[in-house]
Amino acid sequence: MRPRRESIDLPEDRGCLQWVLGVPLGLLYLPAVYFCVLLLVAEADPGDDRMRADMRSGAHAVYAVCLIGLLVCLLPVYRRTMNRWWYALPMLLAAVAWVRIATLR
Repeated sequence: MRPRRESIDLPEDRGCLQWVLGVPLGLLYLPAVYFCVLLLVAEADPGDDRMRADMRSGAHAVYAVCLIGLLVCLLPVYRRTMNRWWYALPMLLAAVAWVRIATLR
C-alpha cells in the first residue's frame, strides 16, 4: 500500500506565497497603470498628429506590459497560487487603453 502524499500547497502557506508572487506581478503592472493614466489625461488637438501617434505608442506599451503580465500568470506556480482576479487587472488596463485610443478625436 502506497503512503499518502502530502499536498505541497498547504492553505496556511498560500497567503505568504500569494504576497511573494503578487508583489512582483503588481510591480510589473505599474508601468501599464502609469501609461493608462497618461492616456486618460492627455488631450490631443484635432490637427496634432504627433500627439496622437504618441498616444497610440503609449497604448501599445500598455498592451505589451499587460501581455507580459498575462504570460507570467500562466506559469504553473502562479496558476496554482494566485486567484483568477489577477487576470482581470491586465484585461481592464488593456480595455481602458483600447477605449481611449478608439475614442480619440
